[in-house]
Amino acid sequence: MNLLDFLIAPAHAAAGAAGGPSLLSTLMFPLILIAIMYFLLIRPQMKRAKEHKAMLEKLSVGDEVIAGGGIAGTVRAIGDSFVTVEIADRVEIRVQKGAVGTVLPKGTLKSA
Repeated sequence: MNLLDFLIAPAHAAAGAAGGPSLLSTLMFPLILIAIMYFLLIRPQMKRAKEHKAMLEKLSVGDEVIAGGGIAGTVRAIGDSFVTVEIADRVEIRVQKGAVGTVLPKGTLKSA
């Protein structure tokens, strides 16, 4: 009796050497993992980016928005890459269009 017989059963070792895993079963796990990653991470992020781009294209003067830093105000001017937002009476700031996170319903800032 060999010392390895206690660690690895002789029948199990012989069965493993007879046949290896097929190519299909070897590639199946990574393909399933990639499909799961696509549907859980990549696809929802692409959908959110498309909705954000559509929201920025519909942005118009007079809309009430919340910028990325939590600054709420009313849009006063729209440029190619910047938006001028009035945050108080005669206090205007310029933010990048991408920093606009949400368009609020009309009258939201007046009621707050």
